[in-house]
Amino acid sequence: MAILTGSLPMIPATAGNRRGSGAQENAPSVVALGGGHGLSASLSALRLLTSELTAVVTVADDGGSSGTLRHELGVLPPGDLRMALAALCDDTDWGRTWRDVMQHRFTSREGVQGSLDNHALGNLLIVTLWELLGDPVAGLQWAGALLGARGRVLPMASVPLTIEGDVLTETGGQLKLHTVSGQAKLALAGSLGNVSNVRLLPEGAPACVDALTAIELADWVILGPGSWYTSVLPHLLLPELRDALCSTTARRCLTMNLTNETKETQGMTAVDHLAVIRRYAPDFRVDVVLADPTVVGDRREFAAAVAEMGGRAVLGKVGSSTGGPVHDALRLATAYHDMFGEI
Repeated sequence: MAILTGSLPMIPATAGNRRGSGAQENAPSVVALGGGHGLSASLSALRLLTSELTAVVTVADDGGSSGTLRHELGVLPPGDLRMALAALCDDTDWGRTWRDVMQHRFTSREGVQGSLDNHALGNLLIVTLWELLGDPVAGLQWAGALLGARGRVLPMASVPLTIEGDVLTETGGQLKLHTVSGQAKLALAGSLGNVSNVRLLPEGAPACVDALTAIELADWVILGPGSWYTSVLPHLLLPELRDALCSTTARRCLTMNLTNETKETQGMTAVDHLAVIRRYAPDFRVDVVLADPTVVGDRREFAAAVAEMGGRAVLGKVGSSTGGPVHDALRLATAYHDMFGEI
C-alpha cells in the first residue's frame, strides 16, 4: 500500500481525468451539483455527453451506512459520493461490474446482528482511501481511477455538515414551531408541516476548494434534480459555494424533479419549488430551468417564475417510460444536448 502515500503522480489516466475523443472532443465542461438518486440521474445522462464532468456532492447525510461511518470514524458521509462515482461508470463489463461492487450492501444472516449489516462496500472502500491518504479529494480521485469513472467526484465541503430546519405543525389545535435536525429526519419533515429556515451547520463551513475552482472554470453548471431541501438547496446554503454559483460565468441550469409530491415537499407546486431557491439565494440566476411538462402545472405561471430568475423554461419528456418519478438517462441526455447547443 506504500504507493498511496505522499503525492499522487501515479494515478492512472482515466476517462475522468483526460479529454474525451471523437464526439466528446469539443464537449462542454460541466459541473453537476446535488446528491443521492437525483444527482446519479443527472450524471448518468451527462457522462454520455462529456468527459469534462465534475460532480459536487452534498455531505450532510446522517442516516444508514453513511451516518454510522460518519459518527464512528468522524469522516465525511461517503454514501452520496459513492452513488455519484457509480453513476459515472461506463456501460462496459468493467464499468458495470465496479458499479455493482460499489453499490453492494452486506446483509447479515437471519438472527445475526452483524457489524457489516447494511454497509455498502463502496462506502468502506472510500473511507479506506481517505484514511490511507488523509485527503478526501485524493481518495475520491483514486476511487474514480479504479472504476474508470467518466468524470470526477468532489464533496461540496471539506467537513461533514448538519442540515436543520424549522417545521410548523398543528398540535392540539395550536400551531407550534420546532427544529428538525439531520438530513434523514428533515427529509421526512415536509409530511408533517411547512419547512422553513433551513440552514447548515457549522455556519460558514469551508467549501471544497476544488469544487469552487471547477464552478469558476465550467461552461455549464447544473443544479438538481434531487430532494429539494436536503440535496439541491444545501449547495446554495453554504456561503462560499453560493457565492461561486452566483458569480460564475458558466451557464446555469436548474433541473426539476419528476414529482412535486415528495415527503419533503408535500403540497408544493413547481412554482413553489422555484420560490424556495429564490428565497434562500435571491442572487442566484439561471439560464434554463429544465422540467418535464407533467409537473409544471400552469405553464404560463411556471414560465413567468423562471423569467423572474433570469432564464427560460425548457419543457421535455425526461421521465422513464416504465412509470414512476425516475429520469431516463437517454431522454435527459438528449434534453441536455439540445440545451448545450441552443444557448
